[in-house]
Amino acid sequence: MKKDFLPISREDMEKRGWEQLDFVYVIGDAYVDHPSFGPAIISRVLEAHGYKVGIISQPDWKNDSSITVLGEPKLGFLISAGNMDSMVNHYTVSKKRRHQDAFTPGGVFGKRPDYATVVYGNMIRRVYPKIPVIIGGIEASLRRLGHYDYWSDRIKRSLLIESSADLLLYGMGERSIVEVADALAGGLAVSDITWVAGSVFKSKTAQGFDEEAIYLPEFNEIASDKRKYAESFYIQYQNTDPFSGKRMIEKYGARMYIIQNPPAMPLGEQEMDDVYDLPYMRDYHPSYRALGGVPAVEEIKFSLVSNRGCFGGCSFCALTFHQGRIIQTRSHDSILREAKLLTEAKDFKGYIHDVGGPTANFRQPACKHQLKRGVCPNKQCLYPKPCSQMQADHSDYIALLRKLRSLPKVKKVFIRSGIRFDYLLADKDKTFLKELCRYHVSGQLKVAPEHVSDAVLDKMGKPHHEVYVDFTRQYQQMNQRLGLNQYLVPYLMSSHPGSTLADAVKLAEYIRDLGYMPEQVQDFYPTPSTLSTCMYYTGLDPRTMKPVYVPKDPHEKDMQRALIQYRDPKNYNLVKEALIRAGREDLIGFGSHCLIPPRPMAGRRPDDRNAASGRSGQKNNHKGTKKGISNEKGRYRRK
Repeated sequence: MKKDFLPISREDMEKRGWEQLDFVYVIGDAYVDHPSFGPAIISRVLEAHGYKVGIISQPDWKNDSSITVLGEPKLGFLISAGNMDSMVNHYTVSKKRRHQDAFTPGGVFGKRPDYATVVYGNMIRRVYPKIPVIIGGIEASLRRLGHYDYWSDRIKRSLLIESSADLLLYGMGERSIVEVADALAGGLAVSDITWVAGSVFKSKTAQGFDEEAIYLPEFNEIASDKRKYAESFYIQYQNTDPFSGKRMIEKYGARMYIIQNPPAMPLGEQEMDDVYDLPYMRDYHPSYRALGGVPAVEEIKFSLVSNRGCFGGCSFCALTFHQGRIIQTRSHDSILREAKLLTEAKDFKGYIHDVGGPTANFRQPACKHQLKRGVCPNKQCLYPKPCSQMQADHSDYIALLRKLRSLPKVKKVFIRSGIRFDYLLADKDKTFLKELCRYHVSGQLKVAPEHVSDAVLDKMGKPHHEVYVDFTRQYQQMNQRLGLNQYLVPYLMSSHPGSTLADAVKLAEYIRDLGYMPEQVQDFYPTPSTLSTCMYYTGLDPRTMKPVYVPKDPHEKDMQRALIQYRDPKNYNLVKEALIRAGREDLIGFGSHCLIPPRPMAGRRPDDRNAASGRSGQKNNHKGTKKGISNEKGRYRRK
């Protein structure tokens, strides 16, 4: 049979001669058969192991019959809310409804419900009460145990309970799903599948499990005691490594236990190649053409995934809980094969948009010990300073980029994934910095220092400001040596736990000295299962259990955000109030050091030097592109 999309209808099944599917996969996104979409990978992996899989994309959650269109599967239903948590997909940080959904045909909003995994799971359970239901994807992965839910502002139960599912698979899932499928195909009841790494299951007893299992605080404790929640969260955080992580048990009431097995082992290079070499159609389903296609595809169509995992350890990032800290990479040959496929596309114009992953310049584990003993549970690789055991080496990435640049039809290879500038600086060989500037930047390089206050950066798990200053110096010097006029565009975050008004003013002063105003500012977004979200909810840093200042008042958050864009006339009143509250009236005036004049002025202010200079190269032209949707990376914040 020629390469084709998986069945989405009975007609498709009949064309293949299939009377019944092994698995029906219900997903909250449009059906895109591309390896940057998690459901595509999981379904193709199952297909490669001989299983018949069909897709129900964005069923009508108000009509239970919408999940019956492919009939009852032989082995079970699979569920994924999509490449993003459905609540992040639906709401801004201020909890306002978004107007578009890049993962839906035509960008139409409203084709999936809030808490999509829960809704889909209960739909299936009502119609097929006895069929196994297995949930996965980023939403399930990051809500696998009791968790803080920002949108309801409370601790919610494991998604395994809320969705009425039988089994939850967390992380990337390729190994776990095959092991579960083989067990079901072998005749085992889903309730007996309790050993799979990377899985979470329900039990009426906690007896009979290994003696090293960790008993977390009970759900009623974490739901009523913020300190208990912080303690529980940090235990979970310390057990995200597949080598050292322990089984964890969370009790609900008198006779319900949620039991999480340790994470699945990282994929080796050949296994990664096998996953990405599967027969993807590399596009959205043709039924969506009349609806305008799927906008998210445009962001990844000419990009290449080179790695997964991240040892960066940013507090606001969920990668530690989802992909883990051990870097897994594809071979050069696999990536080059995919690149050649891109160049054969009719609309390929010579530009590869990205070669990376969660962090572009990570192409190997942080140190030689990680693939034998795992990552350090109480120590970060890069924070507060690079570990002495870390091997900062860009030679493999450089070699890969050179091969891609030399391909016929390729004019330029860009790097749009995050670059960890502290890791770059740790590499004494400056070849990568040189080639980055010469070949892989187009006028602007976007990097993420996030803040300038070291107190805030400590809470973020980011390098201190002096490290970024050193990087800017070296970046500028390299561009000067190459005769290039390229700029840095820093991503900045407001209202992160630990950020006071004084810290926000300090950031505004730094922006003043840079001489440009960011067009976009990222307010801290408390997404599930991050250290920063735990700080936001509890007011405690779970690493130290010390109190953390958390800007929660909407008005103060508005002021912190406005300070970053203090040049915008509409922010004048907020900026003035913030400066007065912070005791920084010295920044109100007409001096070159001042942020705003004593009163609003029509038109351009005297201190708006950059607007007059016309230095368009320093404007932040980032338009909120959706980076990091690769295989449900769990990456709601960029690096």
